[in-house]
Amino acid sequence: MTVNQQHKIGSGFGWGSTATDVLTGIDLTGKLAIVTGGYSGLGLETTRALTAAGAHVVVPARRPDVAAEALADVDGAETAALDLGDLESVRAFAESFLASGRRIGLIIDSAAVMACPETRIGPGWEAQFATNHLGHFALINRLWPAVRPGARIVSVSSRGHHFSDIRWDDLHFTEGPYDKWEAYGQAKTANVLFAVQLDTLARESGVRAFALHPGGIMTPLQRHLSHEEKVERGWIDESGKLLVTFKTPEQGAATQVWAATSPQLDDLGGLYCEDCDIAEFAADDAGPESGVRGYALDPAQAARLWALSAELTGVDAFAAH
Repeated sequence: MTVNQQHKIGSGFGWGSTATDVLTGIDLTGKLAIVTGGYSGLGLETTRALTAAGAHVVVPARRPDVAAEALADVDGAETAALDLGDLESVRAFAESFLASGRRIGLIIDSAAVMACPETRIGPGWEAQFATNHLGHFALINRLWPAVRPGARIVSVSSRGHHFSDIRWDDLHFTEGPYDKWEAYGQAKTANVLFAVQLDTLARESGVRAFALHPGGIMTPLQRHLSHEEKVERGWIDESGKLLVTFKTPEQGAATQVWAATSPQLDDLGGLYCEDCDIAEFAADDAGPESGVRGYALDPAQAARLWALSAELTGVDAFAAH
């Protein structure tokens, strides 16, 4: 990625486009995709769209029985057990997949938790950073031997990355008060930085990586928010009536599907997308309405986070580099 590539390209799609729209004319027959969180919300619509275009989709799930039920009517989808908050579970899933001998054409890291109460997992890690970032970091690095040249890896971030840069001095909120939105923002910034560094490391193998904001959508991702919090944020009134226009799940899935499959992105990578196009940079004094913050695309920060994540998780497929 270079700074002059982080600009809209006029994709012909936009805010209202659906995952089916962006796949028009694209045949994914013979491609294997892995979609974390691919049985709920945006992930489910992503799985439906990819399989309809001919792909076979593996859906790793913390609740495989729930996933199997949700995907019962989706031909071409399979489920497997995976808890991104448990690095042993990540290892077990990856080893099982590698043993199958199959090769991966695209990966979409769609699973996430948002604004949850303070929770500690693993060796005391803050749960949003550990699940949304470290779990996916370990997963991609462990699956790397199965990733085909020409594959794309998509890291689903959020406009929430505007809420926080990486908190290098207190990554896991052990020294100060916990702020669930700042924690979410840090995790989403990490998702972008992960794609930036992965693209730098993987492009010589013909593999490219992207990050994105899917848009504002009402999905189970909001399960940790109370009615009062939704009112306070201006999403609904006291009666529960929506006060803002949200994307449908089909529209929300579109940008990650576009980033994973569009020929318009051939020879590009390490970029942040929104509304089925490459995003513009957000001005320093702008609110979190659109665009990408410069700190989320900073290559030095991306390399620093990669090294730290490798140290924390004990896995780095590119260590020899």
